[in-house]
Amino acid sequence: MIRPKTSGHPYIETIKTYYEGCNTADVDLLCSTFTDDIVHYFVDHSAVVGAMALANYWAKVAPKTQANWQLDHAIVEEPEAVIEWSMQWVPGSALKQNEEPEILRGSEWYIFREGKIAEIRSYHNNFYLQDPKNRELHDFDYDGRGYRVD
Repeated sequence: MIRPKTSGHPYIETIKTYYEGCNTADVDLLCSTFTDDIVHYFVDHSAVVGAMALANYWAKVAPKTQANWQLDHAIVEEPEAVIEWSMQWVPGSALKQNEEPEILRGSEWYIFREGKIAEIRSYHNNFYLQDPKNRELHDFDYDGRGYRVD
């Protein structure tokens, strides 16, 4: 059995610090893990561009749903890292609906530059955001990057 890798490389430690910043809404800690021009691609809304914009995004969004992320497994092949994550959250807390915590799982691809996160591509299947347009990253240049487009 392969044991999940959750430490042992600087990129993994940077991702864990990033998650600590998300979990605590610490804008300065978040920014310390990003390049200034970071881009975070999502499957359920437009990309967020820039270190301060992304840090402020997580500082605003995470507390609304009581989100808490954990890195569950990582593979590194420089300059990239790929991880599996779990997020405990209360999906309806912002709307005062479903108040029961649940676990959402996903995967992210990271590109690093000079030891900092330059890009995040986040994939997950959120029951509450089911929509055919959420089956791929919003704003991502699949064709320009050489991905299959037809």
